[in-house]
Amino acid sequence: MFYRENGQFKTSYRADQQILPIKQDRIALFTLLAIAFLAVPMMASDYTFRAILIPFLIFSLAAVGVNILVGYCGQISLGSGAFMAVGAYAAYNFFVRIEGMPLLVALILGGVCAMFFGILFGLPSLRVKGLYLAVATLAAQFFADWMFLRIQWFTNNSPSGSVSVSNLQVFGFSLESPLSKYLFCLSVLAVIALLAKNLVRGAVGREWMAIRDMDVAAAVIGIRPMYAKLTAFAVSSFIVGVAGALWGFIYLGAWEPAAFSVDQSFRLLFMVIIGGMGSIMGSFFGAAFIVLLPIFLNQFLPFLASLIGVDISTAGIAHAELMVFGGLIVWFLIVEPHGLAKLWSIAKQKLRLWPFPH
Repeated sequence: MFYRENGQFKTSYRADQQILPIKQDRIALFTLLAIAFLAVPMMASDYTFRAILIPFLIFSLAAVGVNILVGYCGQISLGSGAFMAVGAYAAYNFFVRIEGMPLLVALILGGVCAMFFGILFGLPSLRVKGLYLAVATLAAQFFADWMFLRIQWFTNNSPSGSVSVSNLQVFGFSLESPLSKYLFCLSVLAVIALLAKNLVRGAVGREWMAIRDMDVAAAVIGIRPMYAKLTAFAVSSFIVGVAGALWGFIYLGAWEPAAFSVDQSFRLLFMVIIGGMGSIMGSFFGAAFIVLLPIFLNQFLPFLASLIGVDISTAGIAHAELMVFGGLIVWFLIVEPHGLAKLWSIAKQKLRLWPFPH
């Protein structure tokens, strides 16, 4: 009843093709942004910023990048952690080696370096696909781990590979407090997510989806597979590289190559699969699921153990958390293989007709 587009007439092609054609969606988005930028900073604690909100924002940004490659273009990648590492270490070198380098410019340059790295390891996609492409991108992960651990120039001659940054500023504003870090990550995420949404709705995005659905038919109708695949790798790697730089600079502050291990690559892939492949909104759902569920289980499992009178150690709780987390992922993929974004889409369609029968 409240989610009807009755009486909302479009008088131009531009109005009909806007990102949110339904008025209620635009109101909901602006309300959500107002809550994120205004209400959350007034209510959240420093712990909430550090442990939940900042990781969620950075993972959402990285999931958007992975979704462009995996969900929209159909190119399976297991090297997202490597692209994050390249973005983080490249931004670090620009930041510490060039006097007066602005943080924002360093982050962008880190994303550009990750873009070229992604294009390099995206070249096998021109000849192989599926599992073979996943193995080829996995090679990027092992190569990045070796490169940042063994070549000390990338870590400013640090023998352990560990680097650190401090005194971060953007436009003269300090980024030392959790609130300022949260607002900075939120601003970067909002801008890049908007650009990504417009990109996948345009001609380039339609080429990616054509390659994903059937690359042979796409080539027959004039789409260049090489251009489509490499642009998907470039855009995806750039966004993931910026997310990696934010992960190192904003969230960690000091990091080593192990911070961008293959576990990060699998975690990002799980976010895309659970949230919904081929959906920008699904990237946010998947990031929320991966970030919030372990925190919930960490609080709920000890409470459940105390209720049933079972004496369980901290290590046992940690193992049970991993088992429950993995089981929920498998169960969810069986029940709804199209992800949380599909459930969200179904709910919106039902609201359009409620309370009438479907």
